[in-house]
Amino acid sequence: MIILLLILSVLAGIILGKLFGKKEKFAKSLLVLSAGFLITICLNEVFPMVYTSTVSKNLGIFVIVGVLLQMILEALTKGFEHGHFHHHNDSKNILPVALMVGLFVHAFIEGIPLANEKEVLSPYLLGILFHNLPISFILGAFLFNHSESKTSRSSLLIVVLFALASPLGVLLGNYFNPDWQPYFLAIVGGIFLHISSVIIFESNKNHNINWSKIGLVILGISFALIMHTFHTHDH
Repeated sequence: MIILLLILSVLAGIILGKLFGKKEKFAKSLLVLSAGFLITICLNEVFPMVYTSTVSKNLGIFVIVGVLLQMILEALTKGFEHGHFHHHNDSKNILPVALMVGLFVHAFIEGIPLANEKEVLSPYLLGILFHNLPISFILGAFLFNHSESKTSRSSLLIVVLFALASPLGVLLGNYFNPDWQPYFLAIVGGIFLHISSVIIFESNKNHNINWSKIGLVILGISFALIMHTFHTHDH
């Protein structure tokens, strides 16, 4: 069920990107909304799970590793996951190989902590599902609306690879020592923290207050807090 939800979240984003990808403002709004949701999940769900685990030694270092890893991956993706797909528009290829490697590694690592997950809709899983939507939206928009080459076979391959990245992480995670899970979760927490904070704190034009952006962040935070309340109540 978890693997199916991961795949569907990517496919849903791809379809939305194909249909509405030319509306760049919509893509940016979706990203900001997801960033508010993601940073709340990170601070309210992921970090508490990390620091209350039975393994607590040096976990902060692994959070920092996650931040640094995402910075390295962004050197490959050129900020694609933040909505900066213009860097890739001039490429003769449908997508640079480096970009796909960066996105695949990013999604693959996020899937590992879901191994042996007993709860179908855990806060962490919902965070990934919500996070997948804007990234796959931008990917769909790029593949079908912004790239010069629209070879359906190449596009399909890219979509399949990205959709299977997190599920493959889940499957591989089942073979790891369960005691390693907090470390992988800490790494993903660092990734989440970096991505969401970059999207939220990106400089506005002339550094003016962007009330619509603030409103979207608050809306994303509200969604995450409501979900947290229901989850806490159920447990």
